Amino acid sequence: MTMLLAAVIVAVMVWALIKKYETRMVLIAGGLALACLAADPLEPLKAFSASMKQSKIFEVIISCMGFAAVIKLTGCHTHLIAIFVKLLKKAGPFVIIGAALATMVVNSAIPSAAGTSAAVGTILIPLLIAARVPAPIAAATIMAGLYGGNLNPGHVHPTIVAELAGKTGVDFVSLVYFPLISSVVVASCVLIVLSYYMKKKGLYQETALEEGAGELPKDFKPNLFLAVIPLLPLIILLLGNFGYVKFLKMPVSHAMIIGAVIAMIATRTGPGSITKTFFKGMGDAFGSIFGIIIAANIFVAGLKSCGIIKALIDYMSGSPMIAKAASVVGPFFVAVLSGSGEAASIAFNNAVSAHATQFGLEIMNMGAMTVLSGGIGRSLSPVAGAMIICAGIAKVSPMTVSRWISIPMLCALATATFILYVL
Repeated sequence: MTMLLAAVIVAVMVWALIKKYETRMVLIAGGLALACLAADPLEPLKAFSASMKQSKIFEVIISCMGFAAVIKLTGCHTHLIAIFVKLLKKAGPFVIIGAALATMVVNSAIPSAAGTSAAVGTILIPLLIAARVPAPIAAATIMAGLYGGNLNPGHVHPTIVAELAGKTGVDFVSLVYFPLISSVVVASCVLIVLSYYMKKKGLYQETALEEGAGELPKDFKPNLFLAVIPLLPLIILLLGNFGYVKFLKMPVSHAMIIGAVIAMIATRTGPGSITKTFFKGMGDAFGSIFGIIIAANIFVAGLKSCGIIKALIDYMSGSPMIAKAASVVGPFFVAVLSGSGEAASIAFNNAVSAHATQFGLEIMNMGAMTVLSGGIGRSLSPVAGAMIICAGIAKVSPMTVSRWISIPMLCALATATFILYVL
């Protein structure tokens, strides 16, 4: 009876997420309800306290978001986008692949799907449409690269999975970069095919662009050094942790602070503004991203109280194939329905991937698959904030973009699954 009522509570939570109720509120309420059902109402409070003590995760995530806020303030990301625009104008038929990869790279520097879609989409979507790419495909192209934040070792998912596996965020990136980039390229290639299909079947209609849309200011000259600054912490961490430049081996937070200081010097922005923005970015990260981690941990504590986690682990232990399928399908569908890849991936990783060794799997591989599954699902979701932004820029409905991107993202999911679980 307890398990049945617990299943009802989880179903109500999924419904609430689909209806766009506040994610943290839904996770906390669900965790408390499950714990009370198991007559263990204090367990979620213990999970809250334990979450607040995750100092390593806390330090990495908030410093990463503080650096992202500084990049926005200084406008360095605009120079990075401008460099990509110059390259994409010469890409010819490969402009879709180039735009998706450019979005992926920018997202690694600005680990916010909505923030990246707004920054990149306003420039690249009109550029794609001007290159005679159908508007729904243009919007879908940006969505196809919007899980590139997982290439940043300071992003929330690499940090959590690495912590579970007892490794570093750089280790996660070294594992996930090939399946991630490959899945983006595969999705982009399918989008190219769909673009030609739309034109051949007469489904393509010219989209009227506003004057100046997609254009940077005429006197804007991209600076290569400023364009590299958003990627500087990532470069430092990769060079240091892989032993290429030994003195650059340092914690993620140190690389982010160095990047912020260099951005301040290079753009001659006032130290006061940089400091204020950096700490504001850190505070916003605590309220939004770290808040979701805490809420997800409370939900997982409720699942454990009801015995659901133990039942799932016992069931999956008998068949690694079931565990693999769950890590692929579960986060994907929750992300599609809710428009958020964060909550589903974090909860699944803390609840299930942490026990991957019991299924005969590696924590890093299962965690990476879960992360990519959630990210790919969000890129397909018609209710995701980034989807609404991209569709609005392209002047089409989110459902239209979602319909055209469904096959490409399913191909992306299949590609990532094959590389992580088969190769």
